[in-house]
Amino acid sequence: MGGVIMRTWRGWTRTSQAAAYEEYLLETGFKGYTGTPGNRGAQFTRRDVEGGRTEFFLVSFWESWEAIRAFAGDDPARAVFYAADDEFLVDRETTVEHYEVFASAPS
Repeated sequence: MGGVIMRTWRGWTRTSQAAAYEEYLLETGFKGYTGTPGNRGAQFTRRDVEGGRTEFFLVSFWESWEAIRAFAGDDPARAVFYAADDEFLVDRETTVEHYEVFASAPS
C-alpha cells in the first residue's frame, strides 16, 4: 500500500438516530468517497458510547493528495459535510486527520 494516504473523521449522533444516519451516510458520504477517482477504499464504522450517543468513525484510503482534493476541495484538512448532517449530528470533528500508510496486510 505504499504511497497511500489514510483519512479519518469522527461524528456523533443520538443513538436513537444512529440507524437513520447510517443509511444517510451510505447514500451521501460513502458514495462520495468511493465514487471519487483515486479513492482506494473506505470503511465506515459505528459504536454506541455513553450518554445515549453513537460515534461514527470513517476511514478512507487515497492514492494521492490530488485525489483527496478532488473529494474534499482546496483545503483537504477540512471535513466534508452534506445537506442533512445538521439534522443528525450532535457533535462532529470539523477537520480530518491524514496518515501516510507505510505497511498493510490484506484482511
